[in-house]
Amino acid sequence: MAGAVVRIGAADFEPGAELRSLSERTEGAGGLGCFIGIVRGEAAGRPIAAMTLEHYPGMTERAVRAIAEEAQNRWHLLGTTVIHRVGRLTPGERIVLVMAAALHRGPALEATSFLIDWLKTKAPFWKKEHFTDGAEAWVAARASDEAAATRW
Repeated sequence: MAGAVVRIGAADFEPGAELRSLSERTEGAGGLGCFIGIVRGEAAGRPIAAMTLEHYPGMTERAVRAIAEEAQNRWHLLGTTVIHRVGRLTPGERIVLVMAAALHRGPALEATSFLIDWLKTKAPFWKKEHFTDGAEAWVAARASDEAAATRW
């Protein structure tokens, strides 16, 4: 098992390079699951100028690493990568990358879904949307995200 790679920070990531890295770390994998989250251009019909993501350094990394390791054990993964950006991001920018490598596609895809559902509902990140009209709003948990997470 290659283990979990977890990075939380302002720097952008290159999905292709991260995919190559996970593939190299997990020789023998038969499937790689991948999710890339991107800043949307609107929320509730209102155009967004930017989104600010905040976290508590140290605590966030420990929490994300623990859940990545749980996924590895639960689905017998060969490795995982979780990258989550913080700071001010504009529409179209990448926010998050979740990848899981397994012997077969099913566990890789299920673990990827589990990880992104957990990040959306339980990870210690705080998001504020900045609208083009100058208004701002903290992002509240959505019932649809909570419902999706109940399957795990």
